[in-house]
Amino acid sequence: MELTPPELALDPVRLARLTAGAVVVSTDQAIIQVTGPGAVECLQGLLTNDLVKPGPQTITWGALLTPKGMIETDLWALRHGDAVLLLLPMAGSVRAGAAFLRSLPPRLARTTDLTENWSTLILIGASAEPTLTESALFRGLPVRGQLGSNEEGLIIARPAVGAPFDFLLVGPDALIAAADERLGKCGGALGTTEDSEAARILAGWPALGAEIDERTLPQEARFDELGGVSYTKGCYLGQETVARIHFRGHPNRELRGLEWDDAAPLTGRLIEGAGREAGTVRSTLLAGGRRVGLAPIRREVAVGEMVTAGGRPARVVALPFGGLRVA
Repeated sequence: MELTPPELALDPVRLARLTAGAVVVSTDQAIIQVTGPGAVECLQGLLTNDLVKPGPQTITWGALLTPKGMIETDLWALRHGDAVLLLLPMAGSVRAGAAFLRSLPPRLARTTDLTENWSTLILIGASAEPTLTESALFRGLPVRGQLGSNEEGLIIARPAVGAPFDFLLVGPDALIAAADERLGKCGGALGTTEDSEAARILAGWPALGAEIDERTLPQEARFDELGGVSYTKGCYLGQETVARIHFRGHPNRELRGLEWDDAAPLTGRLIEGAGREAGTVRSTLLAGGRRVGLAPIRREVAVGEMVTAGGRPARVVALPFGGLRVA
């Protein structure tokens, strides 16, 4: 029997809070600090995202690839002073650690795992900025794509437009705990991983273990649209495959959105369209009386076409989702 994808549901109150409020979520991520005189240059030769062009005090999203161009893990990279903080899904941290051990020369770039003593918070919703301002945790808030810090060493980052969260806080556990408490007193609502997952789906953002697996190429997971891959910075691990697809071909599948006209239960993951098997449903969300989902779909199936997804009629739509989108 074909398994159905895990179903995430938000009631109208939680959906309204997520879109219009300020939801604060503690995230479970690996935190690796890379320091040394060649930290930025060495990572520039490993990651898909450009660390040099954006400059210091910036936040970018990208990936670490296999030599054949498949995604090992996605990650957020924060250039803070002379160091680079890498925030990774726990599922990708072991593979990333092995790659860093193989590829980073210790005299130029040293890694320190901060996961046990540091933690992160994300803020989601239209009221995230005024809530942060009222909290007075920082003298000023960074613009999109930038980061800053306060006197205690708490780091704040604001990703580019389209990200699945509005602000990110990272630092030692004690500072994060104090920030969480202060944000709550200023109107921030305590959120859960369900809230951050819903925001991710609405933003059309891929996740390791869902839309990204061991066979996924960056172009199949919206890395082009989301600014997660550079074609101008020079060579990096797996770059040959990625560049060849970009300049000479196209991916066989692309990450798309799905919309169902009703909330009837799905009966599986399979997507059938254009007269053939076209993909699999990976993540779904019931919110605002409708079901939406993410799926890698064969490129022959155009946006706007009807398919059968999980045993139910669904429409293929462009990402991010309109109307329900958070960020």
